[in-house]
Amino acid sequence: MNASQPAIYVLLLVALVAANLPFVLERRFFVFKAGSQGKAFGWRLLELTALYFLVGTIALAIESRQGQIYPQTWEFYAITYCLFLVLAYPGFVFCYLWRGR
Repeated sequence: MNASQPAIYVLLLVALVAANLPFVLERRFFVFKAGSQGKAFGWRLLELTALYFLVGTIALAIESRQGQIYPQTWEFYAITYCLFLVLAYPGFVFCYLWRGR
């Protein structure tokens, strides 16, 4: 087992939890009350994007501890954001399809 494998598994678990948080919690940015009608989808998407950058920062810190940071282009960020959206699918199903409005 490589020494970086546990860090990768922890990062994937953190990404899975972070991607689903906006759909599970009803507070805006987990602090402010959402109001009587709950959070709008735009707020959830904004929180999802902020959490994507937070998880990316954690991943960058893990990569810098392993060695040299590999330079990335816009394609990398587009693909990883789409993967983050896929990780958010269970929370979306829970919030909009299973539980309903």
